[in-house]
Amino acid sequence: MTEPNARQPVFAAPAKKADQQRMRRAHQRAARAFSLTVSGPEAWGWQGRTLGRRADRWWLRLVSAPADKSGGRLWDGTAAADSALPRSVPRPRLHDVTEWTDGTSAYRAELSEYIAQPALQAGGPVLTREANLPGSWWADLRAALATTATVPTDRQAVRQQWIDRNFTRFLGIPTPTITSWTTGHGDLHWGNLTPEPLVILDWEGWGLLPTGYDVGLLHAYALTQSTTAARVRAEFTHVLDTPEGRLGELVALAQLLQVAGRGSHPELAPHLTRRAYHLTGTPVPAPAA
Repeated sequence: MTEPNARQPVFAAPAKKADQQRMRRAHQRAARAFSLTVSGPEAWGWQGRTLGRRADRWWLRLVSAPADKSGGRLWDGTAAADSALPRSVPRPRLHDVTEWTDGTSAYRAELSEYIAQPALQAGGPVLTREANLPGSWWADLRAALATTATVPTDRQAVRQQWIDRNFTRFLGIPTPTITSWTTGHGDLHWGNLTPEPLVILDWEGWGLLPTGYDVGLLHAYALTQSTTAARVRAEFTHVLDTPEGRLGELVALAQLLQVAGRGSHPELAPHLTRRAYHLTGTPVPAPAA
């Protein structure tokens, strides 16, 4: 939820010019509804479904979906997190929301606190240099995740059905039934964390997930930087070095192996296969989409 000079947009604008223009018009409509002036570069989300820009002292994020497919976990996740999570969990606070449809598309505009400090990683989730963070930062992250874990919710960030379909496919070992679930962020990576003071960004996908999944995901995205990866393991050994935590980490690795099989993060792929082999003793199957 920072502007691109603080956190570079991960995704490109939609391929179709008409979709770009539609989203820009809708974003301007939202700005007018809030009596704001937008400025700064655009930050596009996955497949152009979101568009964010700074708007005065706020961050204005627009979400779009076909009118008959709006709603669901990602649609209102930011607002749900804002109302459910304790204030001690450091995140941009939501200020206002408006929704409308144009007959074909549905839109949701969210006005949130603007976070000026840069994220730890610009341009994507994979860490590209060592993160030299003080012990106080790690303590704050541990506390934030521990507090989040206490929040009751029926939102599902990771589903057993996905695990049943994909665990063996990407890891080559029998599929487990997850018995230890916890509430978590669901997309914990280095582009969603700021240095001190810690702020955790982008809560739209939060919900129930296997214990160890969040930390396993953060660790996986650090595997290209050995010192930081080792620091993650040391700071979260109480999670990762448990049977439940190892299962959660394996689920995170399976999801990222799926992403790598589709051509994303090629620099991360060999690290993922090595880590999975280290945990399971079984070679990872050939890449699959």
